[in-house]
Amino acid sequence: MEKVLNIGDRTVGQGSPVFVIAELGINHNGDPAVAGKLVREAVASGADAVKLQTYITEKRVPRDSPIFDLLKGCELSFDEQSELFRLGAELGVTVFSTPFDDESLEFLKGVGCPALKVASFDVVNEKLLDGIAGTKLPVILSRGMATGKELDRAIGILGEHGSPYAILHCVSAYPVKDVGSLNLSTISWLAGHYGCPVGFSDHTLGVEAPVVAVSAGADIIEKHFTLDTGQDGPDHAISADPSTLAEMVRGIRRMEEFLGSVVHGPVAAENDILQYRRPTSR
Repeated sequence: MEKVLNIGDRTVGQGSPVFVIAELGINHNGDPAVAGKLVREAVASGADAVKLQTYITEKRVPRDSPIFDLLKGCELSFDEQSELFRLGAELGVTVFSTPFDDESLEFLKGVGCPALKVASFDVVNEKLLDGIAGTKLPVILSRGMATGKELDRAIGILGEHGSPYAILHCVSAYPVKDVGSLNLSTISWLAGHYGCPVGFSDHTLGVEAPVVAVSAGADIIEKHFTLDTGQDGPDHAISADPSTLAEMVRGIRRMEEFLGSVVHGPVAAENDILQYRRPTSR
C-alpha cells in the first residue's frame, strides 16, 4: 500500500505536512447559512479540509430511533451541500464527506467529492463499504470500536477494489475523558502494519492530544468544529471553536518543526561548535 494519499491537489502522508480536517458533522444544526460560516471559519483557522456528513435520515436510522428527530433536524439537502462544495472550491479548501447510505454516496460521486470518509460506526457495514470502495476514490476510515479482524475485513474490501486509503486511530467516546484510553502508540503500529497514511480522529477536549498524536506519527488530524461550544446539540461541547482550532493548528505546525526530518551528520546549528571537536584518532 502507498504511504501517501492524493486528495484533490493535496498529497497526504509520508513527507507531507499534517492534513488538518475540521469535522463539521451536524454542528450546523441543519442551517445552510451556519454551515457556510463554519467552512469560512475553518479556513480562517488554518484547516486544510472540512468534512460533512451526507445522509438521508430515514436511510440512516429507524424512525423509532432516539436520535431520529435530532438527525432529521440537522439534515442538509443535496442542493445545500452542493453549495458547500462550491464554496470550498471558491475558498481553496478541500471539502469532502461521510456518506451514510447509497443515495448519498451517488450524490457525492456526482458532485465531485474528492475523497470519502467511513465513520467508525460503519467499519462493519460491508454493503456500504463495498459501495464506497467501488468508487475508487481515496477513503479515510476511522477505526473506533473495531477489532483487529473487523478492521482487516474493512481494509480487505477497500483492497479488493484497489481503493487508496488512510486509517484514523479513534476512540469512540464523546468526549474521551481518560487520556490513558487514547493509546496513541497505536498510530505507529497501524502505519507499520498496514503501510498506509495513518491519523487521529480526536474526541478529547482541548488541543493537547492531537498535537501529541502528531509526535506519535499522525499524518492526519480530524477535530470536530463548531462556532460555539455552548450551543445545544450532541457534538458542540466536544468540538473546537475557531480560536481553539487555530491554536491546535499552530501547535501541530510547531510540532512539525520539532520533528523535522531524519538527519545523519552535523546540522547547521552545530557549525560554530564543530571547530572545538577533538580530531579523529585511533
